[in-house]
Amino acid sequence: MRYLVLSFLCLATVIAYVQRSALGVPAKTIETELGLGPQDMGLVMGTWYWLYALCQLPAGWVIDRLGSRFGLIAFMITWSALTGIVGLATGLPLLLVLWGAMGAAQSGMFPCASKSIGALFPPGGRAFASGSLGCCMSIGWMISPLITAELLQSYSWQYLFVLYAVPGFLWAGIYLMAPAFPEPKAHSNDRPVDWTKLVTDPPMVFLCLQQFFRAAGAAFFFTWIVRYLTETRSVNEIGAGKLAFSAGIGGMLGGFLGGICSDSLLRMTGNSRLSRQGQAATAMTLSAGFCTLAYFAESEVLLAIGLAGGAFWCYFAGVSGYAVAITYGGKRVATVFATMNMCGNIGAGLFPFLVGYIVKETGDWNNALLLVIGLFAADVVAWILVNPKGTLFDEEPL
Repeated sequence: MRYLVLSFLCLATVIAYVQRSALGVPAKTIETELGLGPQDMGLVMGTWYWLYALCQLPAGWVIDRLGSRFGLIAFMITWSALTGIVGLATGLPLLLVLWGAMGAAQSGMFPCASKSIGALFPPGGRAFASGSLGCCMSIGWMISPLITAELLQSYSWQYLFVLYAVPGFLWAGIYLMAPAFPEPKAHSNDRPVDWTKLVTDPPMVFLCLQQFFRAAGAAFFFTWIVRYLTETRSVNEIGAGKLAFSAGIGGMLGGFLGGICSDSLLRMTGNSRLSRQGQAATAMTLSAGFCTLAYFAESEVLLAIGLAGGAFWCYFAGVSGYAVAITYGGKRVATVFATMNMCGNIGAGLFPFLVGYIVKETGDWNNALLLVIGLFAADVVAWILVNPKGTLFDEEPL
C-alpha cells in the first residue's frame, strides 16, 4: 500500500511541476497576443509563487481535517481545472487571477504528500519517500520545457493548457478508485492547540529558516542560471541550457540518493539527529563548496561539475527537512509542513528579485552565485541549530 501511494504521489508531483512550468515557454507569444510586456509576465509568474506560499498554511489546516487522500484529489482537480481555463484570459487582469488561483490550489500538493508519507511510512522510510518526491520535482521541472516546446509546434498556447489539464483529471479519477488507507486527523474536539508555537518554538523557527535559505539558494538553478552563464562565461544560450540541464540532473539524483542515505543512517545508528540534521548540514556544506568551485572555475568542465555538484548536494539535504517536519508535526503534520514550506517558497520568491536588484546596483552577475553560496552557508548554521524533541504540539508522533 505505501509504495502504491508513493507512486501516485510521485506521478502527481511530475504533473504539478509540468503544469506550473508551462507558462515559461509560450511567455513571449502570450505577451504579443495579449498586449503585455515582460514586466507584466514577471508579475503573473510572481503572483503564482506568492499565492502558492501564502496559501500553504490554510491548505495544511484543511488537509489535517479532511485527510490527505481526498484533500489531494480535491486540490488536483481544482488546479487542473484552473490550468485548463488559463487560455480564456484576454488580458492581464484575468491572466493574473487564473494563474494566481492555480498557484493557490497547488499549495495543497506537498502538505498532502507529507501527511500521506507520515501515515504510511515508518521513520526509517520517510526520507526515501521524501527524496523520491524531490527527484520527481526535478523530473517535472526538466521535462516541462521540452514537452511544452514540442506541443507548441502543433497547438496554440490556449489549447496547450487544455491538454495539460487532462493528466490531472485522469490522475484524480484513478486515485479515487485506489484503496483507502488510515491516517490520523486533527478533529475540532481535540484539546486546545497553542498555534503560536508555529512562530515561537525555537526548533520550528530554525526548521523554517533552513527551508528559507535552502529554497532561496536553490531557486538559482531554475531562474537565473542561464542568464548568469551567458553574462559571465561567454556561453551561448544552447551551451548555457546544457549546463543548466546538468544541474537539473544533479538535483534529481541528489533528491533520490539523499533519501536512501538518510534512512540507511537512521536504521544503522538509530540517531535521528545524525541521520537528518547531520546529513543535511554536511550536504549543504558540500553544496556551498561545489558552488564555490563553479565560481572560480575557468574551464567548462569544472563549471559543470561545480553547478551539478551544488544542485546535487542541495537536493540531497532537502529530504531531511521533509523527514523532520513529518515527525515533528505529529497529527498536524500537514500544518507543520505547510508552515515550513511556506517559508521556503517565500525565500524562492524573493531570490529572483534580490538578484535583479544586486546586479542592477553592482553590474556584476558573479554576485548572483556569491549570494547562493552565502545562503547555503547560512543554511548549514540553521541545520546545526535545529534539534526538535518529540512533536511541536506535544502529541503522539506518527
